[in-house]
Order: sequence, then structure tokens, then C-alpha cells
Amino acid sequence: MNRTRIATSGAVAPADTGTGGSMLVVLGLVTAAGLVLAVTLFLLRTRRPRPAPSRTPAQQPAPAEGPTRNDAMTHPLRTHPLRTHPLGTTHEPPPPGPVPNAPVGRLHRAGRWCARRPWWVLGAWLLVMLAALAADRTWGGTYDDDFSLPGTSVQTGADLLDAHGSAGVRGTASQIVLHPDSGALGAHPDAVGTAVHELGRLPEVISVADPLRTPGAVSADGTTGIVTLRFTKNPSRFDRSYLAGVDDAVHGLRADGVEVEYGGPLGKLARPKAADRLSEAIGLATAVIVLLAGFGSLAAAGLPLLTAVVGLLSGISLLTLLAAAFTFGTAAPTLATMMGLGVGIDYALFLITRHRRLLRDVDDPAEAAGRAVATSGRAVIVAAATVTLALGGLYASSVGFIGTLGIAAGLTVVVAAVAALTLAPAFLGIAGRRIDRWSVRPPVDEPDTTADTWHRWAGTVGRRPWLFLAIGALVLAVLAIPTASMRLGHVDDGADPTDYTDRRAYDLVADGFGPGTNGQFTVVAARDHDRTYTSAEMERLTTTLHDTLASTHGVAKVSTPVATADRALLIATVTPESGPQDRATTDLLHRLEDDALPEALAGFGAHGYVSGTTAAQLTFRDVVVDRLPVIVAVVVAAAFLLLLTVFRSLLVALKAALLNLLSIGAAYGVVVAVFQWGWGGSLLGVEEPVPVESYVPMMMFAIVFGLSMDYEVFLLSRIRESWLNTKDNHLSVATGLAGTARVITCAALIMTSVFLAFLLSTNVVIKMLALGLGVSVIIDATLVRLVLVPSTMYLLGRANWWLPAWLDRLLPHLDPEGPSTVPDGDPADLRDPAVTTTRGEQAR
Repeated sequence: MNRTRIATSGAVAPADTGTGGSMLVVLGLVTAAGLVLAVTLFLLRTRRPRPAPSRTPAQQPAPAEGPTRNDAMTHPLRTHPLRTHPLGTTHEPPPPGPVPNAPVGRLHRAGRWCARRPWWVLGAWLLVMLAALAADRTWGGTYDDDFSLPGTSVQTGADLLDAHGSAGVRGTASQIVLHPDSGALGAHPDAVGTAVHELGRLPEVISVADPLRTPGAVSADGTTGIVTLRFTKNPSRFDRSYLAGVDDAVHGLRADGVEVEYGGPLGKLARPKAADRLSEAIGLATAVIVLLAGFGSLAAAGLPLLTAVVGLLSGISLLTLLAAAFTFGTAAPTLATMMGLGVGIDYALFLITRHRRLLRDVDDPAEAAGRAVATSGRAVIVAAATVTLALGGLYASSVGFIGTLGIAAGLTVVVAAVAALTLAPAFLGIAGRRIDRWSVRPPVDEPDTTADTWHRWAGTVGRRPWLFLAIGALVLAVLAIPTASMRLGHVDDGADPTDYTDRRAYDLVADGFGPGTNGQFTVVAARDHDRTYTSAEMERLTTTLHDTLASTHGVAKVSTPVATADRALLIATVTPESGPQDRATTDLLHRLEDDALPEALAGFGAHGYVSGTTAAQLTFRDVVVDRLPVIVAVVVAAAFLLLLTVFRSLLVALKAALLNLLSIGAAYGVVVAVFQWGWGGSLLGVEEPVPVESYVPMMMFAIVFGLSMDYEVFLLSRIRESWLNTKDNHLSVATGLAGTARVITCAALIMTSVFLAFLLSTNVVIKMLALGLGVSVIIDATLVRLVLVPSTMYLLGRANWWLPAWLDRLLPHLDPEGPSTVPDGDPADLRDPAVTTTRGEQAR
């Protein structure tokens, strides 16, 4: 059965859904840049390096007097555990040791295949991107904030109005506000009448109410009037060219000295286009600067960006194609862009950094790329799966609008991961061993010795883990304090910039009619269809309903209830004393639904419902609040089980979930302080305190939890890798932290810049998400990843890797690479009894 969809009209500004000319320019630049970079690197690489010749045991070189660069990297502190020798002190490196096995499996083979056949992979991705963009332009859909709330009072009321109401109550309502430069609106009857007539001739218009002939449509002082239009569809989703017809219809009014402003959904259509392209450009430019400063190599900086942009264009185009068949909110492309661009750069950077480190020990670049995908690629898969699970958990809200936002962001995350695992090794195969030829400073990847900054930091934390744990937890607790006062609601047009027509319309209505006129409720009383009502009973029902509503606390005025043509419904308009985003308006809605309507209709066998845009927004908020604990439980449980299965550690998975909850609470606190308390909100273009948009905490939780798990997986993968080789917890934590700190820090800076760049958006909800996500990444990459995680793992010791035997047997073994059978060094090592024996002793 089809259900009426309720237009929320205002949570999120319409997005630029088509690719358009600007997208073609971006496509051309990306394609040209990719081909130029690929051809240049191909030309620089004059020939494929020969593989190292195999050696017999007799030909094995004698051990060197001192440690080799590979030895220092393999076991930097093997003979000097952190417990007795603080990291960062000067000491002799350990003697040479065996090189750990390199895993062979599907990921290894796939990465090596992509690196050895780069032009096939690059051509396939360009073909996919071009096909997706072309299909987007031809069959792509649009994004819409309409949604339904089955089983709620607001949805039932909307269904009844659609079934029984006249043209004056059906469809989607919008307003045009009139305000003469001087005098009363009644002095312009001809101009008003002509405008109403012309508006009624526009396509998609059901009805137009003349303010001079509609009771209550002109303010008490006669200076402000409201023209109410009813559209067949939500006008905020019309093409912007529709505004030309509206402007022509009201041209006579403006020429007659009357200010004309568009409110509601029509005002959303008239808003300037969002500055998403500028935000994306700022994020990319910042990423280039961070990567050059962090790693020094031009290619190492450019390849992650190119991989991420190709994946992003493909993912957004696929999303728009899906929008032709499914309903996605207008925030979907913006969220998908933020997530796809951020994680796309992170994933490719993680793989490329590992590849550059392996190039120092492996002669064949394709083999190095395969091993990078086999090791770091495994972490990318787990990270992407965790993020996608978190975003997919939004469907636990039972609100399709929220669930589809998560699916939209999850789609670009999946595409970004696939691009990183295939396109990145292809670029690495093209670059060969000359990936660091162009540089702005000495190229760096992962530390070789224990004298680097991150090893020294690990040693500092390791010496005083309790102190660092207390400091980190205290900072998070202080930042989370405002969360306790969080007030969810709807950010109305009053928070928009004053140069928006819907903001000016909002102010004119509030000044002329009172603040509650911007948030009116539609009350629907449905008669018992099995009962026959006399005229006297209908009159008494009408009077009782009106008097009860008028006497309800918080009501400014009530219109006289009017029966529909078939006399099935009584319809009245209730104007609150407070504005749409005030707490008092929310309380009034609950008072009407729970007390006033049941009391007024009790003796007549009728049922009452409260509908309308404001009621829909507030009801949506209530539904989200009720579902938030469910989403938290589902997302945390799914992530916990995934980490438990992958890392085979009960405490590691539990610790990751708890620390991520703390960081999310801190990010919530910052959002509340800035937007709800107004601390610095004016610096972000928000002139007055506003409630936190109802679905922002839910979206933030899923996204932040997923991204936090991203960095957690990257760090824990390296720690566990060292643990399996050394069985030394302190050494493993230090090695993992030092090996990933640079990558995580640079990735976090890039992700933060991508998110914070969207603070340029004029939409307050996008600003909330941008600030909350940006702050959460900063918190996670500094306090959590560099302080709380190492300090807790130092304190837990070997208990980090404890797993009950019965649980180990119960859990599936997720190992994409299968058994490790190929050595990381010379193939002849397989025939060297001394090396084999040493490896066996170390494993034991």
C-alpha cells in the first residue's frame, strides 16, 4: 500500500545532484592528471629490475659485522625490552635475525597481478569511471528529504488529509511572504490578485490562497501577508529553473513596492548552491601539503590522492544511479563525499607507505606491492568492513531516511577500499623503484631504528602508563561534559544566513504574526465511520475541540475546525506561542497528542491526530531518540565481534569499543558547546544557539565509530604482527606505534581537513556534522591512538592477547591470506637448514 510521504522541508539543503559542466571539468582534470602521471612514471622506469638470483647454501654470504638496515627494522629492540631500557635511548642494535614469512594468498596474488599488469587495471578503472559518469548523466536520480513515519500520529493525520481533504489541505505547502515598503498590504489589491492568479497557473500547483481573502493570512497591523501555495510534490526538489516562473508571477508585486520572500520548501529551492566543490578542493589541497610534509615524495603524495579521487567519482556516480530507484536524503552525496574522499586517501596511503618500506628489502616492485596488499591490505579490508558495518547499523533505527544515509556513505567506503586494493598497486607497478625520485625533502616511510620520535614517545608512555591513562581519560571526560545537556530538535530557517530568502520570510512572519506561526500544527479529528452524527453533535464536537485546543497551555491561537467535503474529518490549525525549535513547542506537541485531543474527543467516538511539517520534524526527533540506544548496541556489538574474530583477543576488542565510546562522547560535547551553547558559533556563521539536529548524533556515532575503528585496526594489525613474531608485549606495542604513527597522524590530518572544509557550507546541519567529525578524528588520532591505547596495552601486558579456549574454538578464523609459506628473503633460505632452524626456534 502506498503511504503518504511527509516533507520535512528544512533539515538539509538540496545538493547538487547532477554532474553538470563542473563535474565534466573535474573528470577531465582527473583523467588527464592520471594519464600524465602514469605515463611520466612509466617513462622514468627504463626497464623492469631483474629478480635476485637464487643462492645455494654454500653461496650464502657471511653475516655482517654489524646490523643491516633490514635487521634493525625487523627487531629493533629484540634484546632490549621496554621494561628495562626506555625507548629512544642510544644502544647497539640487535644482531641480525631471520626475516619473517610473507603471506601468500588471494590478496598477495591480486596485488602482484595488478602491479604487473598496471595498464589493464588503470584502463579498467577509467572505463568504470567514465561509464558511471555517463550513466549518471543519463539515468541518474535526485535526492529527496521526504520520508514516512508509519504508525505515528503525524503520518496517520497526513494519510487522512490525503484521502479526504480538499485541494487546500492536500499536497506540500509552501509560503510566499508579502511586506509593502510602506503602508498596508491592502493598498495593493490589484497587484496581489494578479500575482495569485499567475501563481495558480504554474505547473505542479494545486491551489493558491489569496491573503486578502483568507482569514488570518494578514498580520494584525496589516503590513504582512502570507500566500499559501499547495504543490503536488515537494517544491524543494524542483529544478531551479522553476523559480523563473515564480519570479515572473510576482514581478508585478515587486514593481508595486512590495517585498516578496519565499518561505518553506520554495525558499529551499531558492538557496544558493552549496560550496561542496570548494570544500573538496580545500580538502585535496590540504592533503597534498600534509603528504609532502609527512613523506617528502611527490609520487607518494600524489598516488593516494589520485586513487581516492577516481574511487570517489565512481562511487558518487553509482550512488546517483541508485537514487533513481531508491530515496536518498539530500545530505547523502555530501556525507558520501566526506567519507569516500577521507577513507580513500587513508587506505591508499597506508598501502603505499608499506610498499615503500618493502622496496628496501625486495628487488621486484610488483612483489613488494603484492606483499603490501597482503599485509596492510588485510587491515584495509577489516577497516572498511568495520566502517561499513557501523554505517549499515543505521538501519536499526527502522527509519529508512537514516538507513539510506548510512548506505550512501558506506557505498563510497567500499568503492574506496576496492580502489586502494587494485588501483594503488597498479600505480605502484608503473612507478617501479623510482617512486621517490621526485621529492621536496628526504623521503621517509617507516622508522628503521629506535631513535626516532615515535619510539621515544612510546618509551615515555611506557614508563608512566598510569599517568598518561589518567590524563587522557580526564581530557575526554571534560570534553564530554556538555553532552549531558544535549537537546535534540530541528534547526529551522531562523538559523540560516540573512541573505537567504527563506530566512527573511521567516523573520517577516515572526515579526508580523508571532514566532509560533512558523511552526503551526494541523490537528485532524477523524469521526467514527460506523456512527451517524447529527448536526447538533457535529456542532458540539466542533465547539468542544476548539475550546479544548484554545485552552491548552502553550497555544497562541486556534482556527475554527472545518469539516471536509465528505464530513469525515474536522481540521484545525494550532499556532504555538513559541518558535519551531523551542523546547516549549515540543512540549506542546506531546500535550496535544497525549492530553488535549483525547480529552476533547472522548465522548464523540472520534480520534485526533497532529500533523504538519513541524509535527513531522518533532516526531522524527522522538523516533530517533528512541532508536539511538538500539543503534549504539548494534554497531558496538558488530564491531566488537569483528575485532574479536580478527585479532583473537577479548580485551583488545573490548578496549577498542570502550575507548571509541569515550571519544564519541567528547565529540558530542564539542558540538553541544558550539551550536547549542553558542560558544564560538558566530565564527562558523551560526548567529544564534540552535538545538542539535535530531539525526546528527546518530549519524555521528556510526561514522565516528567506524573511522575510529579504522585507525584502531591499522595500529593493532602492526602490534599483533610484531606480537606473533616476538611474543613481547612491550616491544610489540612500541613497534606497532612507531610503525603506524606517521601514517595515522598524516591520515588524520587529511581526514580532519576534509571534514572541516565542509564548515564552509551554509547549511547548519552540515556544519554540525563537519565539526563533530573533524573534532572526533583529532581526538581519536591524538588522545586515543597515541595515549590511551598504548598506555592500556602496556598495563594489560600479555593479557592483551588472552582468549578463552572455548571461545577460540567457537569463533571463525578470518584470515584472507591463508597459511604463510613464502619467505620474505631469498628463496634459497627455504633450503638453508640454519635459517629454517632459527625460524623454528623463534616461533617457539
